[in-house]
Amino acid sequence: MLEQIVEPLLQWFDENKRILPWRQDPTPYHVWISEIMLQQTRVEAVKSYYARFTQALPEVADLAACKEERLLKLWEGLGYYNRVKNMQKAAIEVMEEYGGNLPADYEKLLKLPGIGSYTAGAVSSIAYGIPQPAVDGNVLRVITRITEDPEDILKQSMKRKIEEKLREVMPKDRPGDFNQSLMELGATVCVPNGMAKCEVCPVAQFCKARASGTVLEYPKKAPKKQRKIEEKTVLVIQNGQEFAIHKRPSKGLLAGLYELPNQEGYLNREEILSYVEGLSLIPLHIADAGEAKHIFSHVEWHMKGYFIKVASTEEKKVGDLIFVDKKESKGKYPIPAAFGAYRKYIEEDF
Repeated sequence: MLEQIVEPLLQWFDENKRILPWRQDPTPYHVWISEIMLQQTRVEAVKSYYARFTQALPEVADLAACKEERLLKLWEGLGYYNRVKNMQKAAIEVMEEYGGNLPADYEKLLKLPGIGSYTAGAVSSIAYGIPQPAVDGNVLRVITRITEDPEDILKQSMKRKIEEKLREVMPKDRPGDFNQSLMELGATVCVPNGMAKCEVCPVAQFCKARASGTVLEYPKKAPKKQRKIEEKTVLVIQNGQEFAIHKRPSKGLLAGLYELPNQEGYLNREEILSYVEGLSLIPLHIADAGEAKHIFSHVEWHMKGYFIKVASTEEKKVGDLIFVDKKESKGKYPIPAAFGAYRKYIEEDF
């Protein structure tokens, strides 16, 4: 069955593929950067990040040598910051072991930090023409619908099975296009969260789920574990044209990034003022800054924010906080999107 979808898919891809910046110049570096960025992020959102990142760091050597704070700033807004940290580790290894060129070898790519079977398959096939599958969520959805496979797609054994099936039918002369055609079909036709556009699908005649009217039943997934909820009080502390930030630990969630000072749990105003005074600061004004929620993969932050003006001080470091100029913060200090609801207090005058 899967052998039959190869030619119709490639013909459809030739006629319908989207024009995307990383497809214009699919060097190994460009493919790698784009595929890492596209994990957990919409294509339209990635375009501007990709352009900014590749303009600032056009080669593997530039990524390897980039200062961490600048690197995190370039990645700011994409989230999952360990991805870019692993990219830099891999870039350093590529410089040391492979002369600055990503290896044209699937197994060697797999051994680089942050590169799994999907990314190794994408770089191998698209940039080097090596017949290796690149199986992501789009591909899993397409194949399980075509074959009506009832196995849980969250299992690694299921992903390996699909990879092996695709490896057997992959066209040796166009492996990259074949992988991209499956991804494209999943992204634009055999879509998630709603009915697939079977009427325009180039391989609809081969799809078992369409034939039996079970498209929406695939892919099969085991229920996700409920996320842990963490309550936080976020403080926007303003000192003239400066505001306070804090650097997170080098390990763990949002490691090494700067954040607005925050405390576990919901503090009342008296507790907040006591905390500020404990920093030897004099609070002049406190106001609600609203509630916000940010969802990570395994945890949710439920936040209540407060805007606090303090009496002017020339101290740049207070406890574990540092005061930075509003304008300087935009280009230098990477603050996670988790605090996006409170950016207006940083970027506007109050």
